Amino acid sequence: MGPSPASVAAVLSYGDLLKLIVPVFAMVAVGVVLRRVHWIEGAAEGSLIRLVIYLCFPCLIFESVVRNDTLHSAGNLLLPPLAGCGLTIAGIALAWQLGRLLGFEKGTGLRTFALSAGLGNYSYVALPILVGMFGESSRGVLFVHNIGVEATVWTVGVLVLSGLSLREGWRRLLSPMVITLFAAVALNLTGAGMYIPEAVHKMVNSLAGCAIPIGLILTGVNMANYLNEPRELLQPRVLLGAAAIRFLVVPLLFILVARWLPCSVELKRVIVVQGAMPAAVIPILLAQLYGGRPVMAVQIVLGTTALGVLLTPLWLRAGLAWAGL
Repeated sequence: MGPSPASVAAVLSYGDLLKLIVPVFAMVAVGVVLRRVHWIEGAAEGSLIRLVIYLCFPCLIFESVVRNDTLHSAGNLLLPPLAGCGLTIAGIALAWQLGRLLGFEKGTGLRTFALSAGLGNYSYVALPILVGMFGESSRGVLFVHNIGVEATVWTVGVLVLSGLSLREGWRRLLSPMVITLFAAVALNLTGAGMYIPEAVHKMVNSLAGCAIPIGLILTGVNMANYLNEPRELLQPRVLLGAAAIRFLVVPLLFILVARWLPCSVELKRVIVVQGAMPAAVIPILLAQLYGGRPVMAVQIVLGTTALGVLLTPLWLRAGLAWAGL
């Protein structure tokens, strides 16, 4: 378990937080190397992505939720998805406005900039950092919070990027992870989760342990696919704008929300961590699917990830202190 809520800001120094964060980003770097040396590519990459999405990550969600006592509180079940949705929309909207100020327009990268800069890495990077600071029980609230984020990504995010109908977005919410989450919450609230055979629970736990390492490595593999033309990845206007959103505007907003929102300590922790995150990887995929600019999304992910190694610990420490955690 991590330090108690009242002492975390004081106990964890910048060096402590850096030690939590560097291994997470190092796993992404491992993925880049594996792709560059052709160990993971083509069919292997697709197979591993399916393994994580359809098996390992659902097992992680199930294992984190099904016996988690913190989810017995209504405040940890109802408000987190609303917070996830509202803060994600706010991040995208702020990035849209900054993109316009920087001269981006529809058709020249505004849509991709808004989604990529406005959406933080809400799972693969946030999860190990949150667990490292606050213990395994913190995972459940994060996953419930991420229902709201996922709903926003596949509706508002898809609409921002492509202009498709709302129906197209909602259909994509029926993913293995969302279905697993609802099933696990139901088993948790009814108490039925306690009757799952221990052998099954251990198997699920073992598969869950693979989700984050493989997911982080695949993040690096995916980003490495765009490193063959480095000049296109170094556009100052894109990088500076994304850095301003991810490491100035969004952290301040999220910290203020964490401080003043009348919610549980567990949700406040999630909000602070989410506010300190670099850009999420999923906009790269969405840009490919919906006519955006994948290279711009990759720029934003790479740039904010590199900055995140140094700035994320600072914002975590500041956020924990300012939010009274």
